[in-house]
Amino acid sequence: MAKRDYYEILGVSRNASDDEIKKAYRKLAVKYHPDKNPGNKEAEEKFKEINEAHDVLSDKQKRARYDQFGHAGVGGASGNPFAGGGNPFGGGFNYNGQTFNFDFGGGGLDDILGNIFGFGAGARRARRGADYQTSVTLTFEEAIFGTNKKVSDDKGKEINVKIPAGIDDGMSIKLRGKGGPAPEGGSEAGDLYVRIRVKPHKTLTREGAIILSEKTISMVDAALGCEVEVETVDGPVTMKVPAGTQSGTPFKLSGHGVPFRSDGDRGPHIVTIVVETPKNLNRKQKELLEEFKNSKKRGFWG
Repeated sequence: MAKRDYYEILGVSRNASDDEIKKAYRKLAVKYHPDKNPGNKEAEEKFKEINEAHDVLSDKQKRARYDQFGHAGVGGASGNPFAGGGNPFGGGFNYNGQTFNFDFGGGGLDDILGNIFGFGAGARRARRGADYQTSVTLTFEEAIFGTNKKVSDDKGKEINVKIPAGIDDGMSIKLRGKGGPAPEGGSEAGDLYVRIRVKPHKTLTREGAIILSEKTISMVDAALGCEVEVETVDGPVTMKVPAGTQSGTPFKLSGHGVPFRSDGDRGPHIVTIVVETPKNLNRKQKELLEEFKNSKKRGFWG
């Protein structure tokens, strides 16, 4: 289902100020907060939608990308199973036959129920083996495209783990039955949780299904237009920069971002242009710039 416009969700115009966005968000957040609407699924979904819209529109860079590229510019329309969200109690999701979890720093829903009613994770663990934890470190590209890694459990046994394309730093993969053996009287082995660590890239960063980078060009190239070579995870790509490009202008390279669906669809790579101001000018260069400045004053430019 198509996502609604973020400005429409908050009920503000596209040229709304930061203060107007903040006020609209606070008003709606109070109205649809789950504490005020217990058990109301519709209110819960609206609350999530409001928070998503505010997260983008309250951030200058995200808002600029959203204004230019829509949901694709902020990863909001990607359907990326790795872009966040998940069970608020720490649950996971299945993808290509493996289970993925986010670490919320506490127990899951089973622990909460167990504390209240005396059953759940605590009771279940008594009948199954211990859960093991390990970690694996990936390069930026391995996380984007997926790979296979060998990890060792607590007994030192090597296990092959399939890392799917699009996984992100801080996620974990649950390998069911690869943990401790079933205890006496039990019938189920524990699970092995593989924590994912991703090394930072020298020039690229990531937001969900979007890859971000900057490209510095000279003032002259910005004024006259040029072609530049951009580093992407797919290798160098030539990008055209039109004449008159201002510093901070983003350009979208479609299909060079992170895979977000099993059919291979990928998010964009957004390149932000940085125009470099010359520092150590020689006499001739200064004269040319002075001539240019004076020509503007006389009305001979533009």
